[in-house]
Amino acid sequence: MTTTKSAATLNADNNLLLEGPLLRLPLEVLRKIFKSSQRYIENDGKKLCELARDAAAKAPQVSPETSLESLNAMITRMQTLKRKMETLHGEEKAIHKQSRKRVSHLNDLHSLTSLLEDGYESWSKIRLDRFMVDYMLRNGYSDSARQLAHEQNIDDLVDVDVFVQCWNIEESLRNKKTTECLAWCAEHKTALKKIKSTLEFELRLQVYIELVRERKLKEAASYTRKHLSGSFDTHTTEFLRASCMLAFPPERPGPYRALYAESRWDHLVKTFVSTHHNLYNLPQEPLLHVALAAGLSSLKTPSCHSTLSTRHNTACSVTSLCPICSTELNELAKPVPYGHHTTSWVDHDLVLLPNGRVYGTKRLSDLAGKLGLDSGKIRDPISGEEYDYTEVRKVFIS
Repeated sequence: MTTTKSAATLNADNNLLLEGPLLRLPLEVLRKIFKSSQRYIENDGKKLCELARDAAAKAPQVSPETSLESLNAMITRMQTLKRKMETLHGEEKAIHKQSRKRVSHLNDLHSLTSLLEDGYESWSKIRLDRFMVDYMLRNGYSDSARQLAHEQNIDDLVDVDVFVQCWNIEESLRNKKTTECLAWCAEHKTALKKIKSTLEFELRLQVYIELVRERKLKEAASYTRKHLSGSFDTHTTEFLRASCMLAFPPERPGPYRALYAESRWDHLVKTFVSTHHNLYNLPQEPLLHVALAAGLSSLKTPSCHSTLSTRHNTACSVTSLCPICSTELNELAKPVPYGHHTTSWVDHDLVLLPNGRVYGTKRLSDLAGKLGLDSGKIRDPISGEEYDYTEVRKVFIS
């Protein structure tokens, strides 16, 4: 009884190890909104001050109508700034509401003490739905993800808009278009500089490569001077290699075959996704895979990937029910480490049934007694198959 109670005790902190992105991403979005607000105020405020000074200086020399036009221009700019700030304020309020819902969701777990409580089952179901939405968003099923989030009433617990934006840019790169991704880089220029990202340089280099591929050499040289020359000190080798491409057309690429290769677009997609997730503090793998890998590692043993046939492998006698050995999860479980089991427990007097499963003699005898089986008969507790006791074989742990 004590062992069962201990095993069912809920450790909320361990359960929250996967929940970091749930709280971090809204904070990153708030930081972005704050930076946008700051930029608008600084730029528009500076322009308004200049317009006001200019209007005041010219007021004695110009007509009242001209002064009125200057004032109207300032009022229009201020109204535009107000609309921008109101939009950002609305987004900020939505993020704060979302954050409160997420904190409340995590607090619900701390109100529970046992894994056997009904509340834990419902909380786990919400988490599974969140992981499913995360998985679908990362694989481009945004409509299905949005519908699942809406039906399960977890819209505030998932980040549909962030992943939809990521997927749209990803698709544009797959279609060999860099405009959207370059706009995203410009929007996050300061943050990308802090993490020393090479994404923008890689994108600019690809635009240059495409110009060279089309033999628009003048445009390519002009583009290099405008967008790539500033990166010469940090990307000297790449810059020099790119410059030499002008003398090698795509049909005779020489040593620049790798730069002309179509696989560079796949590299750009991976680089963008990795940079995007780093910027928003998101794991590179879907949360569903992370959770599955953690669970599979705790169950995995060397016998789960034995090359022997299950029928002849008594160490893996419950393959049909083992998650690691199942066809669906076997490949996913291969790279994860084995579980670290400090203690183990097995039945005494082990016997092997004809179906390959191993049980303790006492366990089988007790079950036969409870079921009222004929003398000398035993039943497999899992499959329900009945056998004569003479058909079983005794096995030993070596």
